[in-house]
Order: sequence, then C-alpha cells, then structure tokens
Amino acid sequence: MRLPRPSPGPRSRAVRRSFPSRADPSWQADYRCWRPPVERVIAWLVAHGNRRLPCRGTIKGERWIHHRAAALNLRRLINLGLHHHNGAWTLTSANP
Repeated sequence: MRLPRPSPGPRSRAVRRSFPSRADPSWQADYRCWRPPVERVIAWLVAHGNRRLPCRGTIKGERWIHHRAAALNLRRLINLGLHHHNGAWTLTSANP
C-alpha cells in the first residue's frame, strides 16, 4: 500500500514558480557572471580542513566563521599591497 504524497507547502510552490525565470537568457548571463566568484569564495572558506566548524554552538560557530572570513580578507588585502607602518595601514597601488 502506498502512502499519499503530502501537498507542497507555500515555499515549495514559490520555488517551483521561479523555475521558468531560469530559462531567461538575461538570468542565465547574470548567473554565469556571478557563479565562479561565489564558488571561489566558498572554496577558500572551506580549504585546509575547514569544512566543519571546530566548535559547537551557534554563537561560537558564527564567531568562528566571521574570524575565518576576516582572516581571508586580510590575507587578500596583504597580497594586494596592504602594509602596516607606524600604526597606520596603507594600500599601495598596483600601477605606480
């Protein structure tokens, strides 16, 4: 005997209604533009064994993810030329 399938909820119906917009060429172009950078950021975030939080709890987890993102942003800025000298931060131009 098969059980009856539950009817989809309002969120599920809203998601299904959004599918036809994905066939729109402008939506696809925008998606292709933004998907690689977003996936790159996620890859940086979970690199080197950081796929799981090292601590339990929502507050500790949020604190960890914010510190991880800040560390990655600082590393990126340093690679772009950020320097700390005499208590001041300066960003040197890539094009002199």
